Amino acid sequence: MITIKKYAAIDIGSNAMRLLVTNIVEQDGCAPQFNKSSLVRVPIRLGQDAFTVGEITEENIDRMVDAMKAFKLLMKVHKVEKYQACATSAMREAYNGKEVVEIIRKKADIKIDIIDGKKEAAIIAASDLTQFINSDKAYLYVDVGGGSTEFSLFFEGKIIASKSFKNGTVRLLNNMVSDIVWQEIEKWIKTNTEPFENITLIGSGGNINKLFKLSEKNQDKPLSYMYVQSQYQKLNSMTYEQRIADLGLNPDRADVIIPATRIYLNAMKWSGARHIYVPKIGLSDGIVKAMYYGKI
Repeated sequence: MITIKKYAAIDIGSNAMRLLVTNIVEQDGCAPQFNKSSLVRVPIRLGQDAFTVGEITEENIDRMVDAMKAFKLLMKVHKVEKYQACATSAMREAYNGKEVVEIIRKKADIKIDIIDGKKEAAIIAASDLTQFINSDKAYLYVDVGGGSTEFSLFFEGKIIASKSFKNGTVRLLNNMVSDIVWQEIEKWIKTNTEPFENITLIGSGGNINKLFKLSEKNQDKPLSYMYVQSQYQKLNSMTYEQRIADLGLNPDRADVIIPATRIYLNAMKWSGARHIYVPKIGLSDGIVKAMYYGKI
């Protein structure tokens, strides 16, 4: 006897918004299965507003309302029984973030929670990493977003340290990350990974997923430091137009992929990791699991 529940997660990031619809298959005596039913991504770069002028512009508020109305209809068509919408650093920092939440609640009938970096890191880490985490090894989990990067250190399957830094792709594109922030990240990584001999990175976020796709590797195989380094140099040597035309990157991916790769490379360098695994997970997967297990 199986039962199927339909849950949805809305991730309002600094570079894009996503709606994930998941079928949760329950079977007596078995662990629940989380099967992706649908994933819709819309390229609304809220971070461009929030990190430069400090507010979400009228144009982007209108686009957000339209996107949320569309997500609401899609959830209705999918017969979603429960959803959660979470907004991250762009909405955290825009001084009109709370006002925008209220506008969306009134116009699109969607309730949004603005979550802090610590909660974001915890939700992402709640997504299923067991297939990647051998309990006796140390892993540094790195999630690069548009406005912030979350780091979580796992040892023996448990989180032993976690921190969110204001260093993300949209910020880097706008030259808004000081050397001090980079130094803080370096210090945090080195201090926390020092007790462990071999560290392996786990990367999530749209950019590392794209790099992984370009490598044409199997999902359970990692990328090497050398490979990521060579891809970084290759991307840097191409123009924005070439990255779109020759590599098939979306226009809103072709610029942020370079600063994102820089963050992963530095994390590998400072932790001494030689490999990075790229599971197909992110904040939205974590939201669904956190809802299901009553942690959110």
